[in-house]
Amino acid sequence: MLVKVFGSAVFGVEATTITVEVNIDKGIGYHLVGLPDSAIKESSYRIAAALKNNNYSLPGKKITINMAPADLRKEGSAYDLTLAVGILAASSQIKTDKITEYIIMGELSLDGGLQPIKGALSIAIKAKEEGFKGVILPIQNVKEAAVVDGIDVYGVENVLQVIDFFDGKEGLEPTVIDCQEEFNKNLDFPEFDFSDVKGQESIKRCMEIAAAGGHNIILIGPPGSGKTMLAKRLPSILPPMTMQEALETTKIHSVAGKVKETGLLTQRPFRSPHHSASSVSLVGGGSYPQPGEISLAHNGVLFLDELPEFKREVLEVMRQPLEDREVTISRAKFTITYPSSFMLVASMNPSPGGYFNDPNAPVSSSPMEMQRYLSKISGPLLDRIDIHIEVTPVPFEKLSDTRKAESSSEIRKRVNHARQIQSNRFNEFKNIHYNAQLSSKLIREYCVLDEQSLQLLKTAMERLNLSARAYDRILKVSRTIADLEASKDIQSYHIAEAIQYRSLDREGWLG
Repeated sequence: MLVKVFGSAVFGVEATTITVEVNIDKGIGYHLVGLPDSAIKESSYRIAAALKNNNYSLPGKKITINMAPADLRKEGSAYDLTLAVGILAASSQIKTDKITEYIIMGELSLDGGLQPIKGALSIAIKAKEEGFKGVILPIQNVKEAAVVDGIDVYGVENVLQVIDFFDGKEGLEPTVIDCQEEFNKNLDFPEFDFSDVKGQESIKRCMEIAAAGGHNIILIGPPGSGKTMLAKRLPSILPPMTMQEALETTKIHSVAGKVKETGLLTQRPFRSPHHSASSVSLVGGGSYPQPGEISLAHNGVLFLDELPEFKREVLEVMRQPLEDREVTISRAKFTITYPSSFMLVASMNPSPGGYFNDPNAPVSSSPMEMQRYLSKISGPLLDRIDIHIEVTPVPFEKLSDTRKAESSSEIRKRVNHARQIQSNRFNEFKNIHYNAQLSSKLIREYCVLDEQSLQLLKTAMERLNLSARAYDRILKVSRTIADLEASKDIQSYHIAEAIQYRSLDREGWLG
């Protein structure tokens, strides 16, 4: 008897429906075709044990299973449940009338229990697009998949529940989630708050500008000056995610298997990889490409602490994703694109000893050593960072001050207002929501300068020997500063402030 059941394969952040054809005939054998990997080939042992422990069995006949499309590589143990249901249906151990209406996915334990899978949200979205009645998944994945409206999502704990469901012995209740309620949960309770930071008013101003325009920022300063503390508080002043952003972010984390039983991700991600990270772990890849840290930071913040300690080739692979806001991973037979629209926040010491060229510093490095240390970061990478700011140690008077500093919620109000201005300005563009995303063509349109500002920028360009990319960055940052003041036009003092935030472009800035 021939039976078809449906599963799903995830490539990048999109799912593809897989038709599993099970044919049982005279003879003996178990043949699995359609480019399955080792984990799928091993499924026969898990299925046999799971069925036996639930009083069902593999038929002692010739079982042929084809996973179509047969030229597409299938990977992982998530097809266990699909194959098990197909075998039971083809051997007439369960009814087959409802099987083709559902996408069925899950990894089997030997006792018949189900383990969580990756990419449940993408699978549910594709199932809805293709007109399936519902999706049957492990109970641990049900919340993320139930975010999709218009399709029944059933969470099951073991294979017996699935068998009883198709035999009509036991009904399953679809999981329903109020997306808006999930979305509004925990929006205003940041773990870290700017009110904890003593002093550093100029750095807080930079952070506010970076958050308002989505700009990349690098903090340069000696140990203990508060670089990491400030970076960790940046997500607390970013605008809350829109529903679209929350879905995009959840989809990537779902594919990577990072979504717990929380369902929709409502907090902007904050990723902080160690400086020993490889280029594959940072940008994604592998023989079967998975999203890297830059994609997991999509719509959030990627914090690279001690930037010069990262391997140079690791940092260089970030150039293209920083510019294009997506990363394309190519293999011989397929190409996968992951979104990577993140805010880069980097921090670094100015020298190997950790201090500026200061005779009072505990450890001093020669100017040559400092220059060699800084040269570990290439000019093209620095060009892609909009704001460079020096962080100086906080004086004792500020540290011992008992007055409460401005809270994150107060700063966030101003950031939200500036972002709203940008949203209104760019509402006709599909993929542009804030100033950092402006292309060169749009910069010319929205960052028009008067004669005084133009002359000021020309002088700065000539004296600091700035690149064309740095010129664009200054215009974007000045546009954001103007938006924070709700100013329609960019003024000369906006340009002057933006030029100040190009520290690493100035020769001898350590002197």
